[in-house]
Amino acid sequence: MTTNAQTEVGFHARQHGRWHWSEFAFWIVVLAVGLAFPSRYLIMTEILRLALFALSLDLILGYAGIVSLGHAAFFGVGAYCAGLLSVHGLINEPVLALIVAGLAATVLGFATSFLVIRGADLTRLMVTLGIALLMEALAERFSNITGGTDGLQGIDIQPIFGVFAFDMFGKTGFFYALAVLFVLFLLARMIVHSPFGLSLRAIKNNPLRAAAIGIPVNKRLIAIYTVAAFYAGIAGALFTQTTALASLDVFSFERSADLVLMLVIGGSGYLYGGLIGAAVFRMLQELFQWITPQYWMFWIGLVLVVIVLVGRHRIHAYALWLPNLVLRQIAGRKAAVALTDNEAP
Repeated sequence: MTTNAQTEVGFHARQHGRWHWSEFAFWIVVLAVGLAFPSRYLIMTEILRLALFALSLDLILGYAGIVSLGHAAFFGVGAYCAGLLSVHGLINEPVLALIVAGLAATVLGFATSFLVIRGADLTRLMVTLGIALLMEALAERFSNITGGTDGLQGIDIQPIFGVFAFDMFGKTGFFYALAVLFVLFLLARMIVHSPFGLSLRAIKNNPLRAAAIGIPVNKRLIAIYTVAAFYAGIAGALFTQTTALASLDVFSFERSADLVLMLVIGGSGYLYGGLIGAAVFRMLQELFQWITPQYWMFWIGLVLVVIVLVGRHRIHAYALWLPNLVLRQIAGRKAAVALTDNEAP
């Protein structure tokens, strides 16, 4: 009986894990936009960094139900780690430095996960916020290492694999960030569609029932929180490598709060929500800052209110109405042609 249940779970996981046409279209559009607007590489690179950062929060909020207001702690550790490795010449290869920075954030995530899993949502909010504030205070305290309020000085990122040098226009940085985001997205997709990912959804829906059927709730939460810290650390390292900057701002509360707003816009519990939310949030921010530089936050807040009142699913349905109509028309014509061919003598 247990074997049959495991087989059925694996079957459903594989079914949900299959790629849909819209997913292929999404990544093709992302690449096409990058090729079509070479003058906007810098802002597009920023969107990719934010998308990876939002993806890291979605792994714990959307799939495990762990709320956080201090996710910038891991972002900041990754950013400073990548910067220090560059300044002191410890690791000159950006890809290797990226992985090491992610692992540094992973260590912090694992060490603090035991505190985060204790208590309910409000407790977790306060604990995660406290961790981020503590990391910011430590970075300011040891200003001889971090540069303090002036930031880390002398960051010089070497060419990727010794071939692709970072340029002032951001072309290398864009394709580098896109490649990192895509690889980590594939990994996250494998995780959430695996039996491990299904167990996380069970824990989010009802942790007591999940524990009753034998799911090790705490171990699962510690594991996914640690993985999310790794993703956030990679996002922070990308920030440093593509901008050659690392300052106390990487630990700021605003960075964590913006992350939550991105998931409100794009939705949580499906991986593309963070990616779409990051793109929409950054473009809205750019638009409103251009229209009203002093009051752009008011308009961002108004958009969030509209999303809450109207409903994200309804907005998505309106946005996908035309593509779905076109696909239905194409499918109908193909069926009619096939029927005519079959009836012909």
